[in-house]
Amino acid sequence: MDINVLRSLATVASLACFVGIWAWAWSRRNRADFDEAARLPFEQE
Repeated sequence: MDINVLRSLATVASLACFVGIWAWAWSRRNRADFDEAARLPFEQE
């Protein structure tokens, strides 16, 4: 295997990981949890 093939595989794996995290963050079932976390700094006790 050539070093350029390894670099290409690492780039593709990184892109796939990024897209997976992006899809998880924007999924509808996580929206309520993220909205609640976004309001935490504004809550007063």
